[in-house]
Amino acid sequence: QVHLMESGGGLVQPGGSLRLSCAASGSFSSITTMGWYRQAPGKERELVARIRSGGSRVYADSVKGRFTISGDNAKNTLFLQMNSLKPEDTAVYYCNADYLNGPLLHGAWGQGTQVTVSS
Repeated sequence: QVHLMESGGGLVQPGGSLRLSCAASGSFSSITTMGWYRQAPGKERELVARIRSGGSRVYADSVKGRFTISGDNAKNTLFLQMNSLKPEDTAVYYCNADYLNGPLLHGAWGQGTQVTVSS
C-alpha cells in the first residue's frame, strides 16, 4: 500500500509562485504514474499534471507554460512548481499515484493541500 503526503500549499498573491511536494511511502513494487489534481469549491476534481515512470508528462491546458511537474525517483517524491499563479488556481491540490503491488495495479490519493491565490 502506498501512502502519499503533500506539502507546500499556502496563500500567495497573484503572479507569485509555490512549490508542492508529495512524498510516497509504504510497500509497493513500483510506481507507474504520479500526478497532481485539484478541486475548487463547487467544482469537480480535475487533472493538473501527471508524469509516467518513463518521464512523459501531460498538463492541463490551463496550466501549460506556468506549472512544471517533476519527480525524484530515488526518493519517491513528486513536485509541482507553480509560477504566475492566478486566482483561478485556488483549490485543494491532491497527489495521486498508480502503483504495482505484485501483478495488480492500485491507486492512492493524498489528503490534499490548500492553495489560495489572492491579493
